[in-house]
Amino acid sequence: LVENHSGVLSRISGLFSRRGFNIESLAVGPTNDPTMSRITIIADGNDHTVEQIEKQLNKLVEVIKVKTLEKDECLARELLIVKIAVAAEKRSEVMTIADIVGAKVMDLTLTTMTLELCDTYAHLQRFEEILAPYNIIEMVRTGTIAISKGAETINSKNK
Repeated sequence: LVENHSGVLSRISGLFSRRGFNIESLAVGPTNDPTMSRITIIADGNDHTVEQIEKQLNKLVEVIKVKTLEKDECLARELLIVKIAVAAEKRSEVMTIADIVGAKVMDLTLTTMTLELCDTYAHLQRFEEILAPYNIIEMVRTGTIAISKGAETINSKNK
């Protein structure tokens, strides 16, 4: 959790850059408190690297709280929007695939279909592979967002 004002993301990304930490995914969004934003960062590294990232982030004045979420302790999702060039005779196949995986059709033209799917990283990767033969012409993905399972929250003003 960070203070919600300009320049905070720049300072955090600068910290990662200076320290040589690699960011695999980054998502920023508001919280239920308008004075705070939540930044979800997926970073590559071992336990020591994660510890160093936490220590460095906690030194920043604008950082309210840092919490590492373990894979089995959180719910994580990404959003994928994909546009495919698909002929009319193949649309029913694509609609069946979309139905099976829970994707929604966002837009439909004479020559394209745009689909949306919110799921885990691994499921989105598989969905991309399944759609590849249908000629993906444009695709965009968000970074991962995550929240702790159960009643625990991060929304506390204490570091």
